[in-house]
Amino acid sequence: MGVRQGSGLLSVISGLFIAPVMKLFYIKAAPLNMTLLSFVDDGTILAQSKQLDDNNVGLCKAYKIIYLLFVAFALVLEHDKTELFHFSCWRDTYNPLLDLGYTPHTGNMSLKPKTYWRYLGFYFDSGLTFHEHICYYATKAFTTMQAMRMLGNSTRGLSPRQWHLLYRSCMVPIAIYSYCLWYFDGAHNKGALNQLKWMQRKAALWITGAFRTSPTGGLEALAGLIPVHLMLKKLAMCAVYRVATLSDTHPLHSMMGKRLLKQAEPHAHSTALMTPAMWGKVKSTVMEVDEQVHTLTESFEPFAPEAHPSDRLLDCYVDRLHFDERDPTQDRCPYLDELITTARADPLTVLAVADGSVPQSNQYQATSAAIILKGHCELERTRYISGRVTAPDAELNAIMCTVRLAVKQANCQHILVFTDSMGSAHKAVDPSVHSRQAFSLSVCRTLQEWFEADDLHCITFVYIPSALWWDIHGEAHKYVTELKVLDIARWTIL
Repeated sequence: MGVRQGSGLLSVISGLFIAPVMKLFYIKAAPLNMTLLSFVDDGTILAQSKQLDDNNVGLCKAYKIIYLLFVAFALVLEHDKTELFHFSCWRDTYNPLLDLGYTPHTGNMSLKPKTYWRYLGFYFDSGLTFHEHICYYATKAFTTMQAMRMLGNSTRGLSPRQWHLLYRSCMVPIAIYSYCLWYFDGAHNKGALNQLKWMQRKAALWITGAFRTSPTGGLEALAGLIPVHLMLKKLAMCAVYRVATLSDTHPLHSMMGKRLLKQAEPHAHSTALMTPAMWGKVKSTVMEVDEQVHTLTESFEPFAPEAHPSDRLLDCYVDRLHFDERDPTQDRCPYLDELITTARADPLTVLAVADGSVPQSNQYQATSAAIILKGHCELERTRYISGRVTAPDAELNAIMCTVRLAVKQANCQHILVFTDSMGSAHKAVDPSVHSRQAFSLSVCRTLQEWFEADDLHCITFVYIPSALWWDIHGEAHKYVTELKVLDIARWTIL
């Protein structure tokens, strides 16, 4: 059976063939204490001991076992593609050759160790500094950028905004590929960062068209590029927080400390098995997760019942949940005036207004507000602190409060929610894992109960441009911005 290169079936089919080989290998090579890894057509034998020569002896025996198993299963082992690499904590030049016992790596043609090892796109060096890896991908991103300079013709080429988008979406992912291997707290990566800074400086010159003598900080500011060290710090913290979104049985938990093991069994190299002395010496991405994940202020439910496929709110009640989106060709004010007039005349329609506000000054916290009306009569209104959050999160908080208040009103079949953030409205009914998922789950559970109570119940989210200061939404905006609460955490007491 032929399978094309890059097909998704490769890993499945190769797994079916290699699984019995790996099982028999661990039985036959049990005394050698070896580890066998396999990914499609790449196999790796790992040996660990106090001496490199002892590793070579074990590798030779393990290689013979693998070769005989491949022959028994009618598989082909290509000796000429075999590579050897030594990891050593000693700072010496001793790098012994390996006599595999199979042509061409035998006798005077013994297998020579490589200076670095490429595996699944990663470049490993003997000291695990990843200098080769960073240099390769920084150079690759730079050459890609050089090839794209022809797109920057001032007459018919791309605009600076398009250059910025091209750099951020195409070149940055190449340059920082697998940054978690080498960027973590305590890592010696100053040289690596300098290579990336040099690459980004070239990109900023390309985007802005500035002189080569221009200062890097000013170039990055004009080009709209976050400095490399801050970008990596942000990405590293996001990677740490992403661990909190994993299921309790995810294999990654087996590498974590006792607080994050969940239902997984600790791995032989898990931080849960480290001694207190090792905790102070070992620095890695896994260690950083244990140290930083406790700073996360919210919890996630990756397998919430409301998030199951075909059980989501939009799957079950798609005909009763509507979004009145923005139409650029439409004059919004007359349409909204007609809509609210019709809604006020309907005794079974409740008008709900949601708005969030994030003050420009860092001294104050974000606030949210909700106003509930029926006809011209105001039923409820509330405003409260949302904390140190972004504008979309404050809007999502307001929408959650608005929905929970609206469904409690008597004789209500239709709810109109007026908001100036349709992105937050869509997120409010999305139970998947995202920032402030708890708010979305609360909205989904509330609406599901309300929809189940009556087949005529429906809800519509209506977009209101905040610049219009339109009718009841303008009133809600004024109401929420009047609430100003100082951020006590930023006070300094002398």
